[in-house]
Amino acid sequence: MLASFHGNKINPSRFSLGQLKFYLFLIPLGMFMVLPIVFIFSQSLKPLDELFVFPPAFLVQKPTLENVYSLLAVADMSRIPATKYLFNSLLITVVVVVLSLIASAMTGYALSKKQFKWRKALFEVNTIALMFVPAAVTIPRYLVVEKLGLINSYAGHILPLLALPVGVFLIKQFVDQIPNELIEAARMDGANDMTVFARIVLPVIHPAMATVAILAFQASWNNTETSALYMSQETLKTFAFYMTTLTTTVGNNVAGQGMAAAAALFMFLPNLVIFIFMQSRVMDTMAHSGIK
Repeated sequence: MLASFHGNKINPSRFSLGQLKFYLFLIPLGMFMVLPIVFIFSQSLKPLDELFVFPPAFLVQKPTLENVYSLLAVADMSRIPATKYLFNSLLITVVVVVLSLIASAMTGYALSKKQFKWRKALFEVNTIALMFVPAAVTIPRYLVVEKLGLINSYAGHILPLLALPVGVFLIKQFVDQIPNELIEAARMDGANDMTVFARIVLPVIHPAMATVAILAFQASWNNTETSALYMSQETLKTFAFYMTTLTTTVGNNVAGQGMAAAAALFMFLPNLVIFIFMQSRVMDTMAHSGIK
């Protein structure tokens, strides 16, 4: 069968005319999907006269960094340095990503390979949680944070972002692919749960963990909710919240629109860089998350 596959060149290593139909569909689709990224860069580089031209132009005609300079100048005038907000965001994002990976990986392993009461019910609850939008749990989440005494603390930023149902779902689907016989053989050789998890499970779920890391990074880096709801001390707020309030303060004037475009670019760039470096892992996750 393998010989016939190679003979028919189902996946040829070189370009063939049979692949042309795929390129005719995928190239226009790829160009369409990259348009939002081009628009973000173009909008941030537009001078003020192009920002308000009618009808609006998609691409910038005379690119300038004036919007970026204006945003940095307003940031320098702030009572609290922008670097403090940036430090808060970096610290919170790193902690959230690390803890989310640990929690999602261990939970996915337990739900897939451990036998205990209510295991299936807990996974169903996690699946149902995928349907909830953040606004639906705003009040319960605030009550939990307030009762735990996490108002005006870094933990108040971190704890609400650790619940990542999609991460648990993806990792469980990957762990399901590991044969039970392999785990039983490891246990017969004297391996405990941590050894099985570290040496058998983790190498298999690397693609899923990369995807969870991207999702956790985006949720934390772009988050403004925890700063708005749980933080009254300005020095504890995040860079995303700072960018939002900064552009809102001056957004009623003409120059504020250019700064808002520059702020959107600043917030978008880290997400783009992270995805570029991890996109191959994300593709592996999408390809294998439903295979058992």
